[in-house]
Amino acid sequence: MEKLIFSPIIHRLFAVNYSTTNFNFIPKHLPVEKTSINLLKEFINNSKRLLVLTGAGISTESGIPDYRSEEVGLYARSNHKPIQYVDFLKSKAIRRRYWARNFIGWPRFSSCQPNAAHISVRNLELVHNKVSCIVTQNVDSLHYKAGSKNVIELHGSAFRVFCLDCDARYSRFDVQEMLTELNPNITNTSDMIRPDGDVDISPDVIEQFNPPFCRQCGGTLKPDIVFFGDNVPKPRVEAVYNSVLESDSLLVLGSSLFVFSGYRIVLQALEKNKNVAVVNIGKTRADNIVHLKISAKCGDILPKIC
Repeated sequence: MEKLIFSPIIHRLFAVNYSTTNFNFIPKHLPVEKTSINLLKEFINNSKRLLVLTGAGISTESGIPDYRSEEVGLYARSNHKPIQYVDFLKSKAIRRRYWARNFIGWPRFSSCQPNAAHISVRNLELVHNKVSCIVTQNVDSLHYKAGSKNVIELHGSAFRVFCLDCDARYSRFDVQEMLTELNPNITNTSDMIRPDGDVDISPDVIEQFNPPFCRQCGGTLKPDIVFFGDNVPKPRVEAVYNSVLESDSLLVLGSSLFVFSGYRIVLQALEKNKNVAVVNIGKTRADNIVHLKISAKCGDILPKIC
C-alpha cells in the first residue's frame, strides 16, 4: 500500500530574510585578527574540494543556543537535558511531553533565519565552487534556508517527521497543523528557544495535550532527529565517509567536536591525509591534532573571505 506523505511546503525552508547578529547565545570572544583572516583565506584558496562540517556554534548568531558554550550554552544556563531516544520509544507520557513542548516552541524555532556564516558557506559552494559537501550537526535546516545545495544533515532535521511503525513521511509544518486541530484549546506561546526546539511549559498543559499520530496506520510519529542515545543511520554515515574521501580538505565551523559523530569526521580526514582547519570561539576536542585552529566567531571571519 502506498504510504501517505504530507508534502513539505518547500518554500517555507527558504529564508524570508537573513538574521542579524543575536548576541544572547554567543560566547565571549575577541575581535578577529587579520592574521587569522589571512591564514583561513590561504587554507580555503588551497582547497579545491572542501568538505565543511558545521556545529551548533554556527547557528548561535541566528538566535539558537548551543549546548556547551561557557556561560551562554544550554548546559551552563539550566539543568535541562535533551530527550533520550530510549525514553521516547518506551514512554507514551514522555512522547506526549515532547510533542506538547515542541508544539509550543515550533513557531519560534522554525522562523529562525540563516546568518552571515550560513550565507558565506553558501557562497563558497555556489559562487566560488570550493565546497564539495556540507555536513551539519544541526537540525535547524538553516543551510537549506541559506540556499546551500549539497547538504548532509548528520543528526537529521526538525523539519521532517516519520512514523515509527510504517515509515510514512511528513513535513513538520503539516504535523503542526495536525496538532493545532487536535489541541484547539491550547494557545500557549513561548519566547524560549533551545537547539532542538524544546521549551518549558506547565504540567497541566502537557497532561491535556493530544500528541500526533500517523494518518496512514495510526502509529507513533517521531521527528527525523537523532536523539541522544540513538545512532546516526548507517547510509548517512557512509555518505559522510565518502564525502571525506572525495574532499581534499576539511573545514570545521562552530563545533566543539565533543559529540563523537562529528569528531569521527575529523579523525577520518586526518587518517586520509586531508588538511583540517577549525574555526570556533572556544576549545575543541581536536585543537591539538588539526593543522589550523582559529578562535573566532564564524560570522566575523567568513564574510571577510567569501
